[in-house]
Amino acid sequence: MAQTQSLINTLKKQLKVRGKTYADVAACLGLSEASVKRLFADQNFTLQRLECICGMLELELSELVNQMAEDQQRISQLSEAQEREIAGDLLLLLISVCVVNGYCFQDIVQRYRISETQCVQKLAQLDRLKIIELLPGNRIKLRISANFNWLPNGPIQQFFHDKVQQDFFNSRFDKEHEKLLVLNGFLSRQSNREFQKKLQRLVSEFDQLNRDDTVLPMDERYGTTVVLAMREWQYSLFEGLRK
Repeated sequence: MAQTQSLINTLKKQLKVRGKTYADVAACLGLSEASVKRLFADQNFTLQRLECICGMLELELSELVNQMAEDQQRISQLSEAQEREIAGDLLLLLISVCVVNGYCFQDIVQRYRISETQCVQKLAQLDRLKIIELLPGNRIKLRISANFNWLPNGPIQQFFHDKVQQDFFNSRFDKEHEKLLVLNGFLSRQSNREFQKKLQRLVSEFDQLNRDDTVLPMDERYGTTVVLAMREWQYSLFEGLRK
């Protein structure tokens, strides 16, 4: 089942890269768009249908499988030493976050006060750390997987916790593109675990949308940060009132 999911995810990525939609797939297979959406949701494709879609994409089925294998070989986490090296260099950290989120070389030097020479030097450092492959023409090929995450409580997360947390929450969260929800209740351990699973699914959906939007030009994409947190905790303000 894991292999099937990986293959379908790779197929969806190739559709996005080539500018194809579910409507195009529906026309190729002679199905309704709703039926195609169910096929992707259920991950229920016959070999014949996969070959048909690959044909539409001018892609051999073997090439799709090879692309899936390449994606699976990518790293999902860095070592603590790698993260420490990045967190200790603000410019390297900025460029790391940029490339993880799909920036190309020109996007970086046009958006930030970074010279081309500085950018190349930092990209070469990321290449040495095996986070990217720096190709001719300063093209960037990511070596990280789709489910890449920073180390829990690692140097990168600790950096953002110490340096960025106050700046992030310095907002009323009342604009159209902002949302802040604070929930409080009394959950059993089982309900707590179930809600954590739902949060993880939401994280996966965010990651998928982020990957899907990498094909859009940068002026149609906006830096977006989501903070999801859950713990057994009550306001310390009420501590003195507890029996």
